[in-house]
Amino acid sequence: MPDLKSIPDDVKWRLAAKLAALLPALYDGAYRGVVGEKYDEIEQDIWMEVSCVAADIVRDLSLPTTNGSELANSLRTVIAILFGPDYKSETLEISEKGAVVLVKMCPLPESCLSCGAGDTSTFHRCMALTLTTVPLLNKGYSARFVRTMCTGDRQCEIKIEEANHPDTDEHKKK
Repeated sequence: MPDLKSIPDDVKWRLAAKLAALLPALYDGAYRGVVGEKYDEIEQDIWMEVSCVAADIVRDLSLPTTNGSELANSLRTVIAILFGPDYKSETLEISEKGAVVLVKMCPLPESCLSCGAGDTSTFHRCMALTLTTVPLLNKGYSARFVRTMCTGDRQCEIKIEEANHPDTDEHKKK
């Protein structure tokens, strides 16, 4: 019997990521019918907490987050770490302060479909994670989805740009 050290790291990562991508669909299937309409709200809160983990990973790895392009690349890196090598994306720099993440492949919708859960809930998970993570990494920036695979588009497009915050004392405190 092989010991854990004899299994290549990339194989362990791929297997762990496959489970991580499948878990949301399994929980959805098990609890949505019992919890009812509150399920989406509860799950969104969970994914917003996952964004804190994502932000911690970015900080632990000292990934750069000073502008839109750096934020996009750091976001891509942390999502690939969380969901594995089947997550394929690229960054398009659109200006000094903005960028677009193009997601070509994502294991989350595929995992939902493979266990019969459908992929419509996937967008809400991804949206909660992404829209919360970006300002955690740099409060001067925000993200928005332009296209999503979960709703039928060929790829996801996530635009990262400077946030349009009112210049208030409350905002300056954050």
